Amino acid sequence: MTRDYTIVIFDGVCTLCNHTVDFLMRHDPSGEFRFASFQSPIGEELLASHGVVGPPTTVYVITRTDMLVVESDAMIHLGTILGGPWRAAAQIIRIVPRGLRNTIYQWTSRNRYRWFGKRSTCRVPTPEERARFL
Repeated sequence: MTRDYTIVIFDGVCTLCNHTVDFLMRHDPSGEFRFASFQSPIGEELLASHGVVGPPTTVYVITRTDMLVVESDAMIHLGTILGGPWRAAAQIIRIVPRGLRNTIYQWTSRNRYRWFGKRSTCRVPTPEERARFL
């Protein structure tokens, strides 16, 4: 299966995750990314179709070729797509061994609510954003 966009599945109540979505939308004028929250029916369906069971703990990226990318590899993939300085940063981060990158990613993920906060409800896209959300 191929599609003409990349899907980003994120925690809709996580403040850090929502800031990441805002960042991606600001730096992606071509509209490469489409978004769904873990908590939405489409987000749950997409994760289940890729064998993700249990509560999600990371940002998930589903590539144009339907490959699931997680944790630090997902962040590297997103930076590479954004291009420019974000691609350069992604290439530098790629040098760090995956085990170390993912340990730092998982530590941040475990503490994201405490450090950055949690919303009481999932993000509701604005009318301008609606076309970017699945």
